[in-house]
Amino acid sequence: MKIDTNIKLPLAFILYALLALVIAQMIFLFRHDLVNAGQFHMPHIWMGSHFLLLGFAVMVAMGGMYQLVPVAFLTPIWNQTFGFVQFIFTAGGITAFAILLGVKSGNCIYGGIVAIIGIVMFIIQMAITIFKQEKKNKMTLFIIGAITCFFLTIAAGFLLAWNIAFGGIASHSTILFSHIVLGITGWFTLLIFGFSYKLVPMFSLSHGFSMKWAKPAFFSYIAGLITLISSFWFGNDLLQTIGWLLLSAGFSFFVLDIQEILTKRFKKKLDKPFSFALLAILIGFSIHVLAFLFKISGIQDPIIWGWLIYLYVMGWIVFSILGYLYKIVPVLWWTYKYSDRVGKEKVPLLKDMINNQLSIILFVFFIIGVVGLTFGGIVQIEIVVFIFQMLLSLTSLVYTISIIRVLFV
Repeated sequence: MKIDTNIKLPLAFILYALLALVIAQMIFLFRHDLVNAGQFHMPHIWMGSHFLLLGFAVMVAMGGMYQLVPVAFLTPIWNQTFGFVQFIFTAGGITAFAILLGVKSGNCIYGGIVAIIGIVMFIIQMAITIFKQEKKNKMTLFIIGAITCFFLTIAAGFLLAWNIAFGGIASHSTILFSHIVLGITGWFTLLIFGFSYKLVPMFSLSHGFSMKWAKPAFFSYIAGLITLISSFWFGNDLLQTIGWLLLSAGFSFFVLDIQEILTKRFKKKLDKPFSFALLAILIGFSIHVLAFLFKISGIQDPIIWGWLIYLYVMGWIVFSILGYLYKIVPVLWWTYKYSDRVGKEKVPLLKDMINNQLSIILFVFFIIGVVGLTFGGIVQIEIVVFIFQMLLSLTSLVYTISIIRVLFV
């Protein structure tokens, strides 16, 4: 049974995503005044945020799943031609939706409809592929949970876009909060959890680990999502506190598993991009704990919570993707171009596919940029926000170029 995916499919998603990453950072740079003021609910910030989350993070996730799902679940992608059509709808829809959010938000629903068609096509593709898996495993739970949250996220997003265009929905803020939680805390986090159980052992050469905390992590996290979202709809403060506690517990169980995997590793010196992805796990865990502590401490300042969400998106979601992507693309391209030629002719080594020294500089600059920008935003010093957003924009551009260069090795 052939389970390999046509490399052009995941690469199409990844290349679009890298372009979207640079565009998002440039939008934030152009409107750094809004970022500095903490005005995150403005059209240009919506545009940048959706290029970052939909254009970059979602498209990388889709491309990664087209490549990793067959490997992890030992089942081929249902229909790869369908996947290329889905890419066209999703990329076109996300581009139109994000731009319209910034320049003519009342019409964003039209781009949103095209994006939703593409996303629903992806969900159908993955659902059929995953359910063909003969033997379900713990990863299956996380991926199904993530895809379910993804569907609910776009459903909530559609309602928000409809309300912007036509009005008539009274619970706009509640739907918005649910949309944010389902998207960044549900879809992305569960997806990263799931694939980390595959990627962390692979990149650390770990064997003999138990994954005994995987089910507690999954069910605690799902319970936290349900409880937190319920608290928005019922206006119950206690439910919200319990929700944050359950989410923190779920993340803690995941961290325990990752810790065990790393203690069972044979590769003592970890690659820098992979170490960066592991750092993202610590950041994600810390922000979960901070959110719970902020809640029980009664901190309600929307600017503080806005920057906490920013740190979560950048420090956990984006850093995870940046770290893993720096490892995945070289492996993907080397396997496609050189694996059949090993022993027959001289081929480059995998470590020659990417500039690891450059990766250290890039990841340090990403960390400095995010920390500096967050500090500048909290104290509202515009020149500080501008400088560090400029650093993030340039670093994103160099990162993108370094990934694209792999395809010319």
